[in-house]
Amino acid sequence: MTAPPREAITGLVLCGGLGRRMGGIEKALLPWVGGTLLHAVLARLEPQVAAVALNANRAFDRYAAFGRPIWRDETTAQLGPLAGWLAGLQRAPTEWLLSVPCDTPRFPADLAARLAASVGRAPLAIAATADGPQPVFALLHRRLAAPLAAALALGERGVARFADAQGA
Repeated sequence: MTAPPREAITGLVLCGGLGRRMGGIEKALLPWVGGTLLHAVLARLEPQVAAVALNANRAFDRYAAFGRPIWRDETTAQLGPLAGWLAGLQRAPTEWLLSVPCDTPRFPADLAARLAASVGRAPLAIAATADGPQPVFALLHRRLAAPLAAALALGERGVARFADAQGA
């Protein structure tokens, strides 16, 4: 596979979690440097991709105020980031989907380019730091929609396991 250009990538901000460790709050809407975490994530992501959408499963009226499409998971079962990826892959108007979490606003300003350059033969590239893989920062090809749906149906919830299985 060749490195996809910006025009071939849709950005997806994963806001669909339950925020259990934080008392159930919407992490994306927490205050951050004059706005919210989501404002900061969008500002960092938008220059890198052709379009941006939000993956959210509640607080739709609050997310609608950001003026981006909201793509909810296909199930109400709260299946984690993999379900967000599937929602994105099923709806993205481009061949590629770049996912980022809503609570990490200082990801690289060239994340899309870095992941695109590392795609190689795999339909999936994930970010890594000195601490190891950071698989929710991922660039996925739309052909992963079917294997991802199958993995979710079989009970897979591990982002890193799914990524490894796809040769990321």
